[in-house]
Amino acid sequence: MTPTASPETSVWPSYKNPQKGVHSTMDSMPAPQHLRLIRPITSVHVSTKAMPYNHPHPSLEVTGGALDTFLPALKTLSRPYSPFPVIGWNCHVETIFAAFFRSLPDVKLKRECIRTIDDGSVALDWISGDHQLLPPDSPVLILMPGLTGGSEDSYVRHMLLRARSKGWRVVVFNSRGCGDSPVTTPQFYSASFLGDMQEVVAHVGSKYPKAHLYAVGWSLGANILVRYLGHESHSCPLSGAVSLCNPFNLVIADQDFRKGFNIVYDKALASALCRIFKKHALLFEDVGGEFNIPLAANAKSVRQFDDGLTRVSFGFKSVDDYYSNSSSSDSVKHVRIPLLCIQAQNDPIAPSRGIPREDIKANPNCLLILTPKGGHLGWVAGPEAPFGSPWTDPVVMDFLEHLERASSNAFPCFSDLKDVQQISEGLNSLEV
Repeated sequence: MTPTASPETSVWPSYKNPQKGVHSTMDSMPAPQHLRLIRPITSVHVSTKAMPYNHPHPSLEVTGGALDTFLPALKTLSRPYSPFPVIGWNCHVETIFAAFFRSLPDVKLKRECIRTIDDGSVALDWISGDHQLLPPDSPVLILMPGLTGGSEDSYVRHMLLRARSKGWRVVVFNSRGCGDSPVTTPQFYSASFLGDMQEVVAHVGSKYPKAHLYAVGWSLGANILVRYLGHESHSCPLSGAVSLCNPFNLVIADQDFRKGFNIVYDKALASALCRIFKKHALLFEDVGGEFNIPLAANAKSVRQFDDGLTRVSFGFKSVDDYYSNSSSSDSVKHVRIPLLCIQAQNDPIAPSRGIPREDIKANPNCLLILTPKGGHLGWVAGPEAPFGSPWTDPVVMDFLEHLERASSNAFPCFSDLKDVQQISEGLNSLEV
């Protein structure tokens, strides 16, 4: 049987819940034909036997149109969310502790640089040796770090190793200039631009045409991921995705970013952006138009950097125009694959008031988990706290493994060998 999904219908089966009360920019254009060759899953065989229903612990808010569908697979949600004493009681302490003191797992990576169709470059970091060690149909997980982040970040490394321990092939998508990836044109990445994401997914799919593809994004990476899911909608080649610490509404996030202690984060991220820019400043010599290179090079806030460089690069009239048209909150209603969103109620950088709750509730493919604490990219809780992996990692893997089991009998991801050859020829791939 091949179910047909309408905008209000999920192709994923629902498990009966016995207790119903539980809780336009350049990238808006269609992707080039050679990037739209991956077929979404259209047929899934799932047992009709209902899974046992697990009620989420009262310390967690769990909601969404896919509540009945996916909650049974997330068994850890029946336990209370218990932040680590002292560290987990304050959002700023937790955010800073996780950034500086969380352990950094040692893993040997192999870098692959991808030349994009506009002559830009992004770097993909794979676990060294996995190409030979894992079967060609092993599920592939694409990791998308936050603003200025890359494969060297601790939260990325922990997720990478957890997925690999389950037999998944994992790759970190380092955006232009991030994770020491090369910058070859006078353009970085942004919350609005989806071209690199489209090319990376197509490239990864062409390397492993027998595998199902999934993605996990954090912070700005999550915003880009959800925008991509909404943009691709029914044609999305991914089989599932997870969004963590997503700011969702960039206008609201920008407002809060310039208040109180958040100014510390603002200056730190602006400094990181300036360092990346100064490494490649010669590329921006003699650029004309509205670019304000001195402002970008010496930005004291993310907003200043975006005003001097980002919004001009991507054709926006102002910073506010850029933020309002690059928010993933408007994309949730168009998502047509399974999407898990995990947010912290006290996140200082991704305010909970920006979460598009009603759209998540109305979408039969979406599930939202809101923890009472967690800070930003913190979640110092669970059995591995305070130095181990975030509380979210086991939840993420339970969700992804559930999707992979359900997808095991789905149609192949690629249409035919000719399509695979076409995309391979469209990308110039270099090993470094």
